[in-house]
Amino acid sequence: MLLFRDEEHVDRWCAARDLPRGAIITPEQTWQLAHGWYRNKVKPDWRRHTLEETEALLGSIGLTSAFWNLRD
Repeated sequence: MLLFRDEEHVDRWCAARDLPRGAIITPEQTWQLAHGWYRNKVKPDWRRHTLEETEALLGSIGLTSAFWNLRD
């Protein structure tokens, strides 16, 4: 994960390294993703998230672009 000031900074960084731009998420989305993903991990009955649960989590925090598509 890399932190940037704004989307223009991302674009300049990618251009300087000849890299394609990936997904951009806010600090709030990062927290929501981490919380949704790991909140039950220490419980004895923990199990992996299903594909559908993962898609629901991503969608619930607005991560819906093609980058986040888990089926392709």
